[in-house]
Amino acid sequence: MKIYTKTGDRGETGLFDGTRVPKSDARVATYGDVDELNAWVGFARSVCGDPQLNGMLEAMQRALFALGAALADPTHRIADRVTKAAIEPGEIAQLEAWIDTLETELPPLRRFILPGGSQAAAALHVARTVCRRAERAMVALGGLDPELLVYINRVSDLLFVMARAANHRTNTPETEW
Repeated sequence: MKIYTKTGDRGETGLFDGTRVPKSDARVATYGDVDELNAWVGFARSVCGDPQLNGMLEAMQRALFALGAALADPTHRIADRVTKAAIEPGEIAQLEAWIDTLETELPPLRRFILPGGSQAAAALHVARTVCRRAERAMVALGGLDPELLVYINRVSDLLFVMARAANHRTNTPETEW
């Protein structure tokens, strides 16, 4: 398979259902935001030496690929049997369980904190803000499975808690606002 196909040389791209749309199309921009989020999660993995957090981040990256596939499929042509390209119902519960587990080791929040701290925490905060942008784009796109919106909202919550955990585990203080 060649990397370059030349099918996008005129500023168009193909959706999963074969429809050709401008690369500036809201749907393309939305799954581009999810792709950027996935790249930032990958960057966070590269600077985070914590095996537990890295395992969570890898699972998140796999699910984000599935989310991108769902966004690129406006007519829902991805077959139900293609579980690799679907957000499974248990994945939201898994994110919530990870949030709950990580929060047990963290001091309670009493004020807002400034994003930053350790390199891993800073990368996780950047991923969180990109996640919020992707979520806004998904809401604006409309017509999506509500579970996708719940999933992306929990991802941003988890990234915030992971950033706090990364700082806590490396004894890096958080700066309150």
